[in-house]
Amino acid sequence: MLVKKENTNFQFHECLREIDHPVCLFSYAVLVFFGSPQFLVSKQALVLPPSTIFYLLDCSSSHNVRGFPVASRLGDNKVAANTIEFPQFDILSGDSAHSDHYFIHSNKSKKAQGCFNDSTSAVSKKIAKEWKILEKDLPDSIYVRVYEQRIDLLRAVIIGAAGTPYHDGLFFLDIVLPSDYPNQPPKVYYHAHGLRLNPNLYSNGTVCLSLIHTWTGRGVELWTPAKSTILQLLVSIQGLVLNSKPYFNEPGREVGLYSKAERWTKKSTAYNEEVFILSCKTMLYNMRKAPKGFESFVVEHFRARGDFILAAIRAYINGDATVGQYQECVSASLSSVPVSSKFKANLEKMHLDLRSAFHGIDTSPPKMKKLPLEGRREEKEATSDAVKSRSSAKESKQGISSTILKVLKKIFE
Repeated sequence: MLVKKENTNFQFHECLREIDHPVCLFSYAVLVFFGSPQFLVSKQALVLPPSTIFYLLDCSSSHNVRGFPVASRLGDNKVAANTIEFPQFDILSGDSAHSDHYFIHSNKSKKAQGCFNDSTSAVSKKIAKEWKILEKDLPDSIYVRVYEQRIDLLRAVIIGAAGTPYHDGLFFLDIVLPSDYPNQPPKVYYHAHGLRLNPNLYSNGTVCLSLIHTWTGRGVELWTPAKSTILQLLVSIQGLVLNSKPYFNEPGREVGLYSKAERWTKKSTAYNEEVFILSCKTMLYNMRKAPKGFESFVVEHFRARGDFILAAIRAYINGDATVGQYQECVSASLSSVPVSSKFKANLEKMHLDLRSAFHGIDTSPPKMKKLPLEGRREEKEATSDAVKSRSSAKESKQGISSTILKVLKKIFE
């Protein structure tokens, strides 16, 4: 079942109480004493709507929880995704925008072009509705680009979810709609770079999924013209394919039949290790040559998540966490995770290659123009005044924070 973003909630496991920021502390106090149906507080969890969460997180540039970034504390890629200034859905124009699309040579017949170029056709109207659905309801970890000149083509990227061996990876899909859409399902090509990191994603780019009739299925598993949508397709790939135990995606290894047996659990863990290495290689491919329309997104994503990815790799090398389970806020496991020599060697190489690639991302501030002497003096004075102003504001903010902390300590004692 699809759930709209505005209806979803995040659980903050008492994180707000640990954020040393006056707005967050005050909000927590208000929520505790003046709770409403929208804000549910309990001893275990504090549930807030996303809009409130993001407002509170944006209130301060230093909102850390016990020294760790809030995004890492939550282990939630939604926060990371929302720090990237890149529209989730956008319409690109110009022939060059889709020049590298895998299906660029599809639908070249006059009949097909007539369906897509006629805005009054049933196909065009259906696609327009699909665009509105994508613009409104895309999950925070999926981004889509469509094309003004080729409404039959789409390109999407899915961010690998926390808790899976795909975490923080970028997985690109090219989609083409048939001329009789939605009577027939879309065709999908996965940017595999010759790597097979999932039983459903082949090294040649084939996506094996019953929804698009590339695998057997029945009932709701198959494409239904009156109900199925592109959004459903993308969410299915994200949730059913790029999951935490992809080893059991292979037919005959279904979860529940074998997943609890120690033998199969070990095989699944070993498969996740292989998948994570391939996911890291995919990161390198994406940074070397990002698909058109997503060049800036790839840069911003790895600029935001690069340090976390490297820290996760180091934790896997040291046996502090199993693949997909690393979180910065969690202390190293008391019982070390066994690491094979092969996996460790591959991790060391990936750490070296990715560190080099991440450092290649330009994060330096723009160069300042050299000013004449008088201009430099004025700039220096202006900078000095600004620093004093910020310092005063910081002291004031710390004073407010300290006061609220004292009040809250008395309340909770």
